Amino acid sequence: MEARLNLFASPLAARLIKHFNAANKVLVDSSLPHATQELVKIRASQINGCGFCTDMHTKDATHAGETPTRLNLIAAWRDAKVFTDAERAALEVAEQGTRIADAAGGVSDEAWANAAKHYDEDQLVALIGLIALINAYNRANVIAQLPAGDYQPGQFG
Repeated sequence: MEARLNLFASPLAARLIKHFNAANKVLVDSSLPHATQELVKIRASQINGCGFCTDMHTKDATHAGETPTRLNLIAAWRDAKVFTDAERAALEVAEQGTRIADAAGGVSDEAWANAAKHYDEDQLVALIGLIALINAYNRANVIAQLPAGDYQPGQFG
């Protein structure tokens, strides 16, 4: 598979991604747990069919010490006992937020209330931003058909 566009060689894409990455830095530096951030990125990327981001974030999570069992069960998180209640709440909001077009009401009040039990206001803001941002990355990569498999942890900074 070859990409439709080389987003890494385009000056305009570089300027755009610079802003995406700056927003990501704000989220990485937030109090939302890093492990939760990676789980959310992976789940949204799976839903969106973004191989590039799924590859990147599973490798980054592995590099950060995430277990193979947890990584292998992200898509089946509802049936897996390896995630905390807080992580489950974040994954539910991530799924509903990613599937806004499929779920007429967007994120349900129940899912939001459950997340609010586990995360403070700043963490909820970070969760919203993270879901929005990973969906933007996913869409750019899927549209451009960036291939997956070659990412090395830390290659982008």
